[in-house]
Amino acid sequence: MSARFRGPAHCERRFLALVFPIPAIMSEGDRIVPQDRAERGGVFDPQFEVAVGSERNRWRRGRFKRFLPMLERAAAGGKTVRILDVGGAPGFWMSEEDLWGHLSLAITMVNIGAHAEDRPPYKLRPGDACNLSEYPDMSFDLVHSNSVIEHVGHWREMRAMAREVRRLAPHYWVQTPNFWFPYEPHYKSLFLHWYPEDIRAKMVLRKKRGWIEADTFDKAMTEVQDLCLVSARQMAELFPDARIERERVGPFTKSLIAVR
Repeated sequence: MSARFRGPAHCERRFLALVFPIPAIMSEGDRIVPQDRAERGGVFDPQFEVAVGSERNRWRRGRFKRFLPMLERAAAGGKTVRILDVGGAPGFWMSEEDLWGHLSLAITMVNIGAHAEDRPPYKLRPGDACNLSEYPDMSFDLVHSNSVIEHVGHWREMRAMAREVRRLAPHYWVQTPNFWFPYEPHYKSLFLHWYPEDIRAKMVLRKKRGWIEADTFDKAMTEVQDLCLVSARQMAELFPDARIERERVGPFTKSLIAVR
């Protein structure tokens, strides 16, 4: 064997380093310091309206039906359930109100692109999923997050968001698309998320891919690095006190859900 060959583990690490380079970020201990985080891809200003087509999203509705028993247990005896929706939007809850309308909920949605507004039972607040220090430990009964953790950054930011979720309520439900599902829902493309970053950037620059578009290579690279899907192993590491549920399409795992 050549002295230059270091084995499959080394090759795997080299491949992962190419696909998932770690960006330079600022930190203070374990806290993430906001650094233009509101400029990240996927950030939006949530509105009090149901997005066109949301009512026909069968995956989202099926997922909410799966989440509903957890809500009903928390609301047993007529209790008002204090919910924190990290990265959430009013339209998500409004589109499914026929499923949860019989329950008493107080829903606080924290979104980095939001403006503060109250429309009971909703409260919309600006905030960073990676640093919710304005809320004391166990301020809520349940934390919910749907397709958010893949947008907050790389591993350090994901770890920070997971830590906030785990400390803010005794129960949580965190969903994210699975890295190993062949169809990527943001690019709306097969296999594209498995390519190295520079190839993805070139493909995005060539033409719009799903929700992702760019007119310069710099913008394309930014969009590519602003989206980082995770595997079941990574979700289990981020949420060690949760069970990891799988949303399946045939033999494939489409989404991962951390439930405590």
